[in-house]
Amino acid sequence: MQAQAIVFQSPCNLSVRALELRGLSDGDLEVEVEYSGISTGTERLLWDGSMPPFPGMGYPLVPGYETVGRVMRTQGDCGHGQNSIQVGDQVFVPGSYSFEGVHNLFGGAGSRLVVPHDRVVRLHNDLGSQMVLLALAATAYHSVTFGGSRAPATPPELIIGHGVMGRLLARLTVASGAPAPVVWETQAARRVGAEGYSVIDPTEDTRKDYRAIYDVSGDADILNKVIPRLAKGGEVVLAGFYKNDISFSFAPAFMREAQIRAAAEWKRADLVAVTQLVQTGRLCLDGLITHTETPARASDAYAAAFGDPQCLKMVLDWRN
Repeated sequence: MQAQAIVFQSPCNLSVRALELRGLSDGDLEVEVEYSGISTGTERLLWDGSMPPFPGMGYPLVPGYETVGRVMRTQGDCGHGQNSIQVGDQVFVPGSYSFEGVHNLFGGAGSRLVVPHDRVVRLHNDLGSQMVLLALAATAYHSVTFGGSRAPATPPELIIGHGVMGRLLARLTVASGAPAPVVWETQAARRVGAEGYSVIDPTEDTRKDYRAIYDVSGDADILNKVIPRLAKGGEVVLAGFYKNDISFSFAPAFMREAQIRAAAEWKRADLVAVTQLVQTGRLCLDGLITHTETPARASDAYAAAFGDPQCLKMVLDWRN
């Protein structure tokens, strides 16, 4: 059994190839992919070869962990009752190990996938390509809630970056009933699209008493820029993905008794929680997907995703 897949042959070298799919084992699903998203964080690092040492890293590789598709076949026990997955169900797939002869990091950018049933999340409302955003929404959710493993953090009062991740974090904050955050964005073109919160140029902000600052920019120099904006005992949350080492001046952090936290990878509980928020209408994903291409134009799609400031989120449409 074969499927088409996006393959990074080496850094900055992409192809669309037919690859062998592994066989189904007990509890597996065969999923026909409808949409997959391109990540401008981790996937960009895989593309340009700057990804820090990471489990499973190597070329050639199939990227992608933002996939929506339809179950075409099941094998053996695929859950019971309300948790069962059936043929015809639409599911979100946060990556897979489907393909033979390549590294699957993260293995979701293909026309057909084989994935364990307990890895996917069933979707009850067909919201189309928007649902590729669930992994990013889960990342934002986890950065504040810790996946329910301990008491939630202070909601963000300042968010750095108004890309998709920053917008999702701001929307989740507003949806939770917390005070609306301020968002910093250096690119004028990205200051539009706020819903219930304000987006400003950092140079316009004179406030220096933020209790919680969340960075989703991936800027390794961010701490020296934001620690002076903290209230005493305030926290900076590193919720982006950073390819360079992060450092900071000690004296400003000392004076403010600054707390610095790295947000961990989202867990399944986070994915389930944000899926429910979206499907009940409490979290809106409108306006976040700006570009769509076919896999045949994958090279153009990746170039736009990583290089066009007007592109918030690029989606590959696999349906044809």
